[in-house]
Amino acid sequence: MAAPSMSSRIPIFLLVLFSSISASSPTPTNGNRSDIDLAALLAFKAQLGDPDRILAGNWTTDTSFCHWVGVSCSRRRQRVTALSLVDTPLVGSMAPHMGNLSFLSILNLTRTNLMGSIPAELGRLRRLRSLGLMENSLSDAIPTVLGNLTRLELFNLASNQLSGQIPPEMLLRMHNLRKISLMKNDLSGQIPPHLFNNTPFLMYINFGNNSLSGPIPHSVASLSRLEVFNLGINQLSGLVPQAMYNKSRLHDILLAGNVNLTGMIPSNHSFSLPMLQTISLSGNNFVGRFPAGLASCQYLQVIDLGGNSFMDVVPTWLAKLSHLQVLSLGFNNLIGSIPAALFNLTSLTVLDLSRGNLTGGVPPELGLMHDLWYLHLEGNQLSGKIPSSIGNLSKLSFLGLRDNQLFGQVPRTVGENAALNILDLGENSLEGNLDFFSALSNCRQLQALKIDNNFFTGVLSDYVGNLTPRLITFVATNNKLKGGFPIAISNISSLTQIDLSNNLLTGPVPESIALLKNLGSLNLLDNDMLGPIPTQMGMLRSLERVSFHANKLSGSIPSSFGNLSLLENIDLSSNQLSSMIPASLFHLDKLITLDISHNYFVGALPDDVSGLRQIYQMDISSNFLIGSIPDSFGQLNMLIYLNLSHNSFKGSIPGPLEKLSNLASLDLSFNNLSGSIPIFLANFTYLTTLNLSFNSLEGQIPEGGVFSNLTLQSLIGNVGLCGAPRLEFLPCLNIPRSSNKHLLQILLPTLTLAISAIAICVYLWFGKKPMGGEDKDFADATDIIGHRIVSYHELIRATNSFSEDNLLGCGSFGKVFKGQLSTGLVVAIKVLDMQLDQAIQSFDVECHVLRMARHRNLIKILNTCSNLDFRALVFPYMPNGSLEMLLHQPKSTVDLGFLERLDIMLDVSMAMDYLHHEYYKLILHCDLKPSNVLFDEEMTAHVADFGIARLILDDNSMTCASMPGTVGYMSPEYGSLGKASRKSDVFSYGIMLLEVFTGRRPTDAMFGAQLTLRQWVHQAFPAKLVQVVDSQLLQGSSLSSCNQDGGFLASVFELGLICSSDLPEQRMTMHDVVVMLKKIKVEYTKLIATTMPRSATQ
Repeated sequence: MAAPSMSSRIPIFLLVLFSSISASSPTPTNGNRSDIDLAALLAFKAQLGDPDRILAGNWTTDTSFCHWVGVSCSRRRQRVTALSLVDTPLVGSMAPHMGNLSFLSILNLTRTNLMGSIPAELGRLRRLRSLGLMENSLSDAIPTVLGNLTRLELFNLASNQLSGQIPPEMLLRMHNLRKISLMKNDLSGQIPPHLFNNTPFLMYINFGNNSLSGPIPHSVASLSRLEVFNLGINQLSGLVPQAMYNKSRLHDILLAGNVNLTGMIPSNHSFSLPMLQTISLSGNNFVGRFPAGLASCQYLQVIDLGGNSFMDVVPTWLAKLSHLQVLSLGFNNLIGSIPAALFNLTSLTVLDLSRGNLTGGVPPELGLMHDLWYLHLEGNQLSGKIPSSIGNLSKLSFLGLRDNQLFGQVPRTVGENAALNILDLGENSLEGNLDFFSALSNCRQLQALKIDNNFFTGVLSDYVGNLTPRLITFVATNNKLKGGFPIAISNISSLTQIDLSNNLLTGPVPESIALLKNLGSLNLLDNDMLGPIPTQMGMLRSLERVSFHANKLSGSIPSSFGNLSLLENIDLSSNQLSSMIPASLFHLDKLITLDISHNYFVGALPDDVSGLRQIYQMDISSNFLIGSIPDSFGQLNMLIYLNLSHNSFKGSIPGPLEKLSNLASLDLSFNNLSGSIPIFLANFTYLTTLNLSFNSLEGQIPEGGVFSNLTLQSLIGNVGLCGAPRLEFLPCLNIPRSSNKHLLQILLPTLTLAISAIAICVYLWFGKKPMGGEDKDFADATDIIGHRIVSYHELIRATNSFSEDNLLGCGSFGKVFKGQLSTGLVVAIKVLDMQLDQAIQSFDVECHVLRMARHRNLIKILNTCSNLDFRALVFPYMPNGSLEMLLHQPKSTVDLGFLERLDIMLDVSMAMDYLHHEYYKLILHCDLKPSNVLFDEEMTAHVADFGIARLILDDNSMTCASMPGTVGYMSPEYGSLGKASRKSDVFSYGIMLLEVFTGRRPTDAMFGAQLTLRQWVHQAFPAKLVQVVDSQLLQGSSLSSCNQDGGFLASVFELGLICSSDLPEQRMTMHDVVVMLKKIKVEYTKLIATTMPRSATQ
């Protein structure tokens, strides 16, 4: 709603009064008249939008301003002493006339949607004792003149968009200051060293969630009354002043998530915090032992020291802390065993000792902790059996024992934990049958069950019927389970993931699998399953991944596979499948990888394979296929890996393959191909693996490109090739045609015998690749692609010497310019700021991540420019800007309806799913947010800015991040511990999903320590979602009526809430997110199709 104009808000007779007041530099008039206050209040009102007409209906001149809402006056002088409009829905900037309220002692404008700068004129309010401007959208620097507020006791500017440095002299005259909060802004630079020298009464300091750097100032040592000290989630470094550990009143010390705070915490004689309740130092680099002085902190409730470099045992003195509720020591160098005395802490609700080096067993005394709901012991060296007393933890929701050395059987008592939501026992040495599954029937809330990489035995089908129908994830890979695929599992209709790979399963895939309507991933690879693939699988419309690799399946691929429109990955390799490949398989336009190699398929490929529009990798090698290679392969422009070897294809290499400019690996060996080698193969920039051996190719071997590094093994077995002396091929003879026949009659028999002998030797030496499929004919992707290089001078010309007129924006590590290359191509050029320590690292990371990744929703590197003093990346120009601009720019011309927003978030989820689960190495983005989602001409979303991404070479679940993400979008464990994982990306996605459908940033002024974006949505879910949904979605759309029928808003918001859960284990995978969004889209589209014609006839 547009704000009313000034003339509509101010009575005409008051315009004369305003004309005497300078808007640019208002000054009070002489005398003690209350009309000064009246004019100031009216100026304040005039500069603000008032959509609910709260001020318009109350702040009227026919009533004394002392009776106006939010205004308090002194009795004797009738001057304004307090202005408090907390949670009043206004919008706009603060009028500088506020500085004329000279008797004002309280100014509280919390959550009033203020924007713009803080007026310097507020520095004239010498009587002000309380200044509260938190949770707005105030920007720019903090005015230095606020230091003139010498009577100030409460100073709160938290949760705004303030930037710049903290003014060094801001607090030097605030001798009465009790509380100061600047948290959740974008303040940078060092905390001034003398900031707290003259604030002896200061009790509360909160500078958390900024970008402050440098050391913690030693001036805090003088603050004897300090109770709360929060500098968490900044970029502070160095040592913590020793005096901070000797404060008689301090009850909260929060320094988590700074990464580079270090040093040892002092021992008992210099550690005295008798009132301490919370200590949070996680996500830093503290060393030494855990501070024994904490044993004397009798009121302590939270100890969060995870993600540091402490080296110590789990201290026994912890047992003295009878009020302790949260203990997090994970991701440190823990040694020794878990002390039994620890379990005297019967009030403990969270215990995290994960990722240390703990040995010994899990103490049976664990069962005494009746309030425990989160137990995380993953990633240690714990051995022995799981104690049966674990069944006494009736409130337990999360049990993580993965990656230890536990053995023996799982006690049936685990099923007595009725609240259990996630049970992860993977990567141990557990054994025995699955009798405990029957006990798990009591766990009706169970959603994830992971028992992979153990030694479980028995017939799986005897046990799964007891599992709760709410189960979503079931992972039992790498065990010794026998029998057939359990038919009873088909009754668990909520399942989205089944992984039973690497077991001893036999028998057919049952037809009843079609009942799993929500199934998105089915992995049965490396078993001994027999029989045909059931036609009924075509009913699994949510299926995205299927792997039957290395079984003994026979028959044909059902044509009903063509109905699985969401399929992205198919691996049916190394089976006994036969018949012709169904044409419907080549109509799956979402398919990314297809591997049907090492089977017995016959016949020709369909002429039209162009339906595989997103195919990235295709392997149909080692079959009995005939005919020519279809020209339509040239339309698969996202293809990077193509293996057609070991078949009987004939004819020439198709000319349309010239369009496959992204191709990195091509294997056409062991076929009957003829003709010459196309010269265009030498022009493929990314092509580094090429095998054309054992065909009937002839003529000149091209030069340059991939042919510069080919070995003889890549071309051997082609008698008619010539022109590569270094590979011992004869030079091509340029002689008259009449002589050719005579020479060939002489040379051909000799050459044929010689080359055939060599070919046979080489073939016997190297052999055909094994049927098991482990030795794929694709090179390691890190060696596939070299950068395309563009010169510095070309970039200078393209950007007009990096003119400011071409500046598109500024990022964390440099600037982005628009440019036009000499080819006419319009591009975006990201120039790194080489003065930043992490710029080169950012350049290398982004190159490493994007040079091989290929997905329609990922930004692509076109060129790079790199020398000692300059680094630049060249990307396609995205003319429709970013998601941040579309959501929050007032002049945006793009109409973002429900379906448009759903499509955007679906695009983003598919890109992230690819990075998390499909790319050959795990990639974590680490900074997913709306400004990193860009749109091309067709409004297709592209995830961009991988400058702080993580490439996880060994597919571990977590990595330590040296470059933090963005406040508001970082998950709790990433923000506090610096530990990035798939689930931290999921959290960022969840927050972004909530932002897209509410129109509110997580850093919006209305959010702060007491209320986050997620909490705001959660409070409205599901009955009051209309109060939080972006109002633009409800204007002139059919969403309201559709929502009543289909609950689409509730479904989307529920997905956002799950993805942004505080606990990583409660978040979905990106794969599951894609499944859910696609389901919502399908149902919404159907409902629109049925309701719109009906409404049109009414």
